[in-house]
Amino acid sequence: MTVQTITEQMEKVFIHLHANPEISWQEVETTAYIAQFLTEEGLQPQTFDNMTGLYVDIGQGIPRVGFRTDIDALWQEVDGEFKANHSCGHDGHMTIAIGVALLLNKLKDTLPSAVRIIFQPAEEKGQGAKAIIEQGITEPLQYLFGTHVRPLVEIPDGVHAPALYHGAAKMFTGTITGIEAHGARPEQGINAIEVAAALVDAIKRHWINPTQSASIKMTQLQAGGSSANIIPGTATFSIDARAQTNDTMEALTDGFNKAVTAISTLYGAKIETNCAAHIVAAQVNDEAKAIMKQAIIKTVGEENCASDVITPGGEDFHYYAYKQPHLKTTMLGLGCGVTPGLHHPLMTFNKERLYVGAEIITKALLLALQQVERSGQS
Repeated sequence: MTVQTITEQMEKVFIHLHANPEISWQEVETTAYIAQFLTEEGLQPQTFDNMTGLYVDIGQGIPRVGFRTDIDALWQEVDGEFKANHSCGHDGHMTIAIGVALLLNKLKDTLPSAVRIIFQPAEEKGQGAKAIIEQGITEPLQYLFGTHVRPLVEIPDGVHAPALYHGAAKMFTGTITGIEAHGARPEQGINAIEVAAALVDAIKRHWINPTQSASIKMTQLQAGGSSANIIPGTATFSIDARAQTNDTMEALTDGFNKAVTAISTLYGAKIETNCAAHIVAAQVNDEAKAIMKQAIIKTVGEENCASDVITPGGEDFHYYAYKQPHLKTTMLGLGCGVTPGLHHPLMTFNKERLYVGAEIITKALLLALQQVERSGQS
């Protein structure tokens, strides 16, 4: 199988996946398509009984190194219509994973042990990595690599970074229960909107070390009905919190909880909150990063190897190392000219970089296999 043949296969895969996006936990057709593709290549993909996603082992023996891709799309308004849309590049990530599978399949008889490729669902909800861990399929791995396409504001097209330092993110949801009243008798009610406004003000008053990047803000608020002369007694809200480190996220969370308690007491309203999603900050392993850097240089030259990228976005890939500290992880930052930006409904990027990404990841996996073999732990 030549480079041109693999590139052409990857192009077809990308076109199909891009045209058929599915949102988190609904990646049914995506899972079936990838499983069928891998089966037709002579591989034996494994699906899950209780969720979408799949994995495949290439080579013999217990897998010690792996690559994870995300497979879900976003739900957003595109040209006036709400629909699933691959505006975060997961279609490209899946295509890279297919390319890695094709490249490794050519080498399967020479691999010292198996390589595991994981197609993870529900990254956009921050739940997929946790679900994959619960399946137990990352337990034997020592190295796990990931990748993400990067916007031009971070790295130029054709330049690639050996590590992405994503920040931590938490999504809180909440309900405010006050007392509904006539608009002419505000003293008889507890206005849920006023409680929410006080909460917005209170969370802004929790100070974080100025050397640390962090933000917390209310992003959704629903209260009241169609009658403007009724003081609303209930409201629902969402809070988005971001921090560059996990310690700073804990400080933000502590401040939010204190604000909720204080405002609840001040107004006499009941405020119930729930952490709907928690994405941890990156915990990049130096050995894994050195391997990725070596793979980048071997593929595109040292002049096209970028510095580490520090980005405020979140990625649930980092949950693997957070929950399984024995895992040595890093993410390849693929410089492919993403414009206008990630999550923009019309996001696009240079598709020619997908094969380069597959080649870099494949080399990183082979280097990691050598490292495992040298350590005598294969």
